[in-house]
Amino acid sequence: MPSHPVVIETYNPDWPVWAQRESDRFYQVLEPNLITVEHIGSTSVPGLAAKPIIDLMPIVYSLDILDQQRSLVEGLGYEWYGEYGIAQRRFCTLTDANGNRLINVHFFAETSPDITRHLAFRDYLRTHPAVVEAYQQEKRRAASLHPFDSLAYNVEKADWVRNHEADALNWFIKKQ
Repeated sequence: MPSHPVVIETYNPDWPVWAQRESDRFYQVLEPNLITVEHIGSTSVPGLAAKPIIDLMPIVYSLDILDQQRSLVEGLGYEWYGEYGIAQRRFCTLTDANGNRLINVHFFAETSPDITRHLAFRDYLRTHPAVVEAYQQEKRRAASLHPFDSLAYNVEKADWVRNHEADALNWFIKKQ
């Protein structure tokens, strides 16, 4: 998948609306295999500056059934990448007519531990404003170093994210 420029925008309150609209499209074509769709990533955290790309995490009963439903996902305009570096995930993207990425979709089966990791990080950010501020600074730092290379941008901030994901998981487990 090609890299693209990194643009960090202030939080847009329309992002959750767009995420819900897109989630509804998945419900229309993937039920009964689809359990739920979670809005994850930076656009799911109120107040957090982000690349204006929605991240969705549909949770399904079966990836095998989802693989059989691939044409339905592609029929919604998504490009299908398969696992794309993460075992037991199906990754898809939606772009506009100009090739600008609009949505990343990370499908997981209901038993995947990645689900908890994503939800813990999202919920941790939603309830820890100081961490949100620090994350914005990290994102802007990484973007200033790699303004035209989204892949390098992601690598640049990966250690920060990994460290805070560990904190988020501990917090998430304790609150349950």
